[in-house]
Amino acid sequence: MTREILAVIPARGGSKGMPGKNILPLAGKPLIGWTIEASLACPAITRTLVTTDSQEIADVARQFGAEAPFLRPPLLSLSGPCD
Repeated sequence: MTREILAVIPARGGSKGMPGKNILPLAGKPLIGWTIEASLACPAITRTLVTTDSQEIADVARQFGAEAPFLRPPLLSLSGPCD
């Protein structure tokens, strides 16, 4: 029996502190690109999935090799009870 390990990377589009931070460049690539590359480089992880409410983040995630099969509904993308 083969063990499957799923990495889930949450990436909210509407950051209060730094809007768009997940797709802003950091040392030559989008911030989320670093996380995806680390996940894909881990031999124990068999799938890397990004969950987001942003089409732009989903597109970048796919460019870096992650799955982004759907956009989260706005209700599931709130950061806390005050949103």
